Amino acid sequence: MDRLLQTFVSYLVAERGFSSHTIEAYGKDVRYFLEFVKEKRLLLEGLKKEDFFDYLSFLQTKKYATSSTYRIMVSIKLFFRFLKREGFLKENIVQDIDLPKIWQLIPSVLSMEEVERVLAEAKPDCFIGSRDRAILELLYATGMRVSECCQLKISDVDDAFVRVHGKGRKDRIIPIGKSALEAIDYYLLHYYQKGTSDSLFVSRKGKPIDRQTIWQRIKWYAKKAGIEKNISPHTLRHSFATHLLENGADLRLIQEMLGHEDVATTDRYTHVSKSHLSRAFDAFHPRP
Repeated sequence: MDRLLQTFVSYLVAERGFSSHTIEAYGKDVRYFLEFVKEKRLLLEGLKKEDFFDYLSFLQTKKYATSSTYRIMVSIKLFFRFLKREGFLKENIVQDIDLPKIWQLIPSVLSMEEVERVLAEAKPDCFIGSRDRAILELLYATGMRVSECCQLKISDVDDAFVRVHGKGRKDRIIPIGKSALEAIDYYLLHYYQKGTSDSLFVSRKGKPIDRQTIWQRIKWYAKKAGIEKNISPHTLRHSFATHLLENGADLRLIQEMLGHEDVATTDRYTHVSKSHLSRAFDAFHPRP
């Protein structure tokens, strides 16, 4: 089984173009599943759908978050598809198993008022506060992933757009609003400390900021703002998409800005608020 896992990871690296973080997560998901199979003294060739459901039940006992369970299911389905394609298995037993309904996996979304409260806690009167304010404004203004934010160079931002280096080495251009630009300009003008690279967001030592630091800072500001929701950098990404949709933005445009390959992934946001649907019906239907 270890050999199969290594071959699968090599396949992800060579053919799928996933980020190193995604490959690590998928590899870990599959490894834990294979350990479960081994402990149950089962063989991959003899697995049944019931064994897969047993593993899902096992994950529930471990109190995995719904989003984590969903990713694990995606990892395992991709693994079995690979095994079938490469001839390691005659049958893909999980191909017909439906993933959980996507609308159940949406994390907390901040209201506009809550976004303002979080932003207000990052005081741009010192290096850390100014940098963090620029990061928060940018994440909410563009919906980019936190990993993409960490990779930004100064040259990636101009007066109207930001060039984002996305998953699978795919770049995209996202419009950037006035508030985010002003926060970035203020940070660069007053506090930016150039280090060994031209990274946009850096630590006190001039090193590129990392995902964990941004995660910790956002948690801290949310707590200071008195927000009890489970907040992460991804919360700002989801809030960005949800607020755009609520205000009438086209789903395809949101898809492009988020960097989703499939519009079905973006479509998850339509459940969050139905108010925009009601307004659209009243405004455009010939017999409202």
